[in-house]
Amino acid sequence: MRLQLQNKVIVITGALGKIGFSSTRMFLERGAKVVANDWVVANDAPRMLALMEQYGPERLLFVEADASDEDQVIGLFSQIRDRFGRLDGSFHNCYLQNRKPVTGYTLKDWNQVIQGTLTSTFLISKHAILLMKDSGGGSIVNTSSILGMKPRVGEGAYGSAKAGINFLTQVIAAENANHGIRANVIVPGDIKEPKQRTPEKAAEIRKDILLGRSGTPDEVSELAAFLLSDASAYITGSLYTIDGGIRI
Repeated sequence: MRLQLQNKVIVITGALGKIGFSSTRMFLERGAKVVANDWVVANDAPRMLALMEQYGPERLLFVEADASDEDQVIGLFSQIRDRFGRLDGSFHNCYLQNRKPVTGYTLKDWNQVIQGTLTSTFLISKHAILLMKDSGGGSIVNTSSILGMKPRVGEGAYGSAKAGINFLTQVIAAENANHGIRANVIVPGDIKEPKQRTPEKAAEIRKDILLGRSGTPDEVSELAAFLLSDASAYITGSLYTIDGGIRI
C-alpha cells in the first residue's frame, strides 16, 4: 500500500515529545526504519526504551543530539549514513517557546527561541537534503504551528520562528524538486495527550475550536505518515493545517 512506510528510513526529531514519540511508534508499526533524535537521553524515557527493545537496532536507532547545534546535527546524519546508508524521510518537531510581550524579551530570550525553533529546522533540513540527494530523493516534513499564521499576544518570537518555518520549507521545496525531494509543512493547533486535558481547558477549547476538542498526537502523526509516504508523491511546497477549525 502506498500509505505504508515499509523499509523507508526516516529521522524524527523531538522524538521524546508527544508528537515525536507518537510518530516514532506509528512509523515503526508501518514498517519504517526510524532514527529517533532528541536532546534528552533515551534512558530518561521508558517508553522509548521499550520501543528500542521491541524493534531492535535494525529498526530503531536513538541518537542524542541538539538539533540547533550544527556539529551535533552533522554527527546525527553521519550515524544515519553509517547505520542505514540512506535517508527517505525527515520529520522535524523541535522548538523552544517563551511567552512574553515583545518588550519583555531580552536578546538572549529571542535568540534562544529562534535558534531552537527556526535554526534547528534549517539545520535538520539542510543535512537531510544532502543525504537525500545521495539516496535518490525523499520527503521532508517540518512542524510549524497555527501561531505562525494567527498572531497571539506573547508569542512574538515563537510565532515569528514558526512563520519562518513555513516560508523556509516552501523555498526548500522549490530548490530541490529536481532532486526528487519534496518538502511540506504540518501546522498544528491545540494538540494534547489525554493526561493534559483538564475540564477547565476542555470548556475553553469548546469555545475556540469548531470541532470542540483538542487534537491528538496520533492525528498529527497520521498526517505526517501520509506526507512521508508514496501516497503523497505529487505534493510539495504545501502547508497542512490540522487545528479542528480554530478561531483565534
